[in-house]
Amino acid sequence: MDLSDLITPYGVIPSLKAANKKQALKILSERAADLTGLNSVEIFNILIQRERLGSTGVGSGIAIPHGKLTTIKASVGVFARLEEPLDFDSIDEEPVDIIMLLLAPESAGADHLKALARVSRLLRDQKSVDKLRACRDRAAIYAVLTEKAASHAA
Repeated sequence: MDLSDLITPYGVIPSLKAANKKQALKILSERAADLTGLNSVEIFNILIQRERLGSTGVGSGIAIPHGKLTTIKASVGVFARLEEPLDFDSIDEEPVDIIMLLLAPESAGADHLKALARVSRLLRDQKSVDKLRACRDRAAIYAVLTEKAASHAA
């Protein structure tokens, strides 16, 4: 699975301003709602429910909030580079500056896990993460996200 299957250029937020984790998730939910036509409050509530199970802050400044919805037709992603790192209750207790939101249909099953694994692989690659942190515009970030997807697909 390529990230280009999950994310569009509009799904990239190159400089997200948020005061805290909830505000960041709210902004990401609103962008996901724009992309899917779904209700942003429904998306936000799914993300908050998931965060209650345990933080999706995976360490090294990265968070991968995710959830499943009965009303979504296909998996979708939203990527954000934060202007200022914020506390995300991460497992390593470090602040987060990169967030990749993933939403999937309730029926996605293994496809949702494949998408999470694909994102996780990309965000464990330090060179890719360094590039994403250095990028300042949507097109450059999208290019890094989809370039790595193409090279890992082989």
